[in-house]
Amino acid sequence: MAKGPRYRVPLKRRAEGKTSYYQRRELLKSGMIRLVIRRSTKNMRVQFIDALPNGDIVKTSSDSMQLKNFGWNLTGGNIPAAYLTGYLAGKKAKGAGIENAILDLGLQTNSYGGRIYAALKGVVDAGIEVPVNDKIFPAEDVLKGEHITKIATAIETENKEAFQQKFARYHANKVKTDGLSKLVDKTVKSIDKEVK
Repeated sequence: MAKGPRYRVPLKRRAEGKTSYYQRRELLKSGMIRLVIRRSTKNMRVQFIDALPNGDIVKTSSDSMQLKNFGWNLTGGNIPAAYLTGYLAGKKAKGAGIENAILDLGLQTNSYGGRIYAALKGVVDAGIEVPVNDKIFPAEDVLKGEHITKIATAIETENKEAFQQKFARYHANKVKTDGLSKLVDKTVKSIDKEVK
């Protein structure tokens, strides 16, 4: 451990790799509500957070597990689920009177066209203004799951057993891999109908 009169112990959340206080301060200077997108292996979470002197307040939040209420019974860890989670969060934010936000990625590593930007695209499509360049979003066919359909077709032609194993959840929920884009559209319509 470092020693000496000039050594400063880092703040706990910085030492744990959870918070960049410099980045947080720069985001708070905007005075806008933060759009916080976090991912795990099987889940996505999108939150609209307001920073107040006494602590952060979550204005509205959505989780990919909530998509089951709108007809999405598949995994919450892929790009279409991330898009739908963002769309649901955006619709809830609109209902709560939120018009714009600024993206807070935290310390996550990310890549263009990934799940984080798919969720962001969902928020933008729901009508929330976020300062962003459209080039970072996944292609429209990827948002609808066309890439999953191509992978499923390739696996099915090579090895039927592997196909049955990898796409067991699809079969259990009676969803055909080539019908994924229709399921995405159906879920979006269900969100539009139920979330005002």
